[in-house]
Amino acid sequence: MDATPSYSSDVAFTPSVKALQTRKGSRHSYGRMEERGSWETRITPDLAGFIEAQTSVFLATANNEGQPYIQHRGGPAGFLRVLDDRTIGFVDFSGNRQYITQGNLADNPKAYLFLIDYAQRRRIKIWGEARVVEGDTGLTARLMPEGYKARPEQVILFTVAAWDSNCPQHIPQRFEAADVAAALAERDKRIGELEAEIERLTEAKARASA
Repeated sequence: MDATPSYSSDVAFTPSVKALQTRKGSRHSYGRMEERGSWETRITPDLAGFIEAQTSVFLATANNEGQPYIQHRGGPAGFLRVLDDRTIGFVDFSGNRQYITQGNLADNPKAYLFLIDYAQRRRIKIWGEARVVEGDTGLTARLMPEGYKARPEQVILFTVAAWDSNCPQHIPQRFEAADVAAALAERDKRIGELEAEIERLTEAKARASA
């Protein structure tokens, strides 16, 4: 008997998930997706650009009893660095010192990244494995955002197994405060320029009528 085909989406579509998809009517469409090549397993240039533009990420891990934990990590755009087409790296800054994520990864390397861009209403899900690198000053310096005032403690390297993007349904559109401030400043500048132009034309008209 031939072995059952293995798809990259099997990282999430377990037999139990597929059984539910069958019962609820979505298995056929996902089966066709699998036949077309399933989910991407490499970081494409488009994904790399998306990753490195983000200022926050949610990292999910689970301990050896299966208890999940989600940790938020943030920094300036570029704090998430694509090192190659399978690896994402970032500095783990000193925080509340609970070390739940690091403890989970010591027992279970499987991990998951969830990235969401509210302005573009786009989200990316990445499955893989992660490991903590301590004491590598060269790697830390390479990944540390320049001028960012945070204390680096260690580095997390994430190896991509598969990734998928979601539709924008139910994602509220929100904008970064800095982007809104920049847009308002540009608007105010343009308004000032138009007011100055109106004043110039008004004065020119008055002189012509004198």
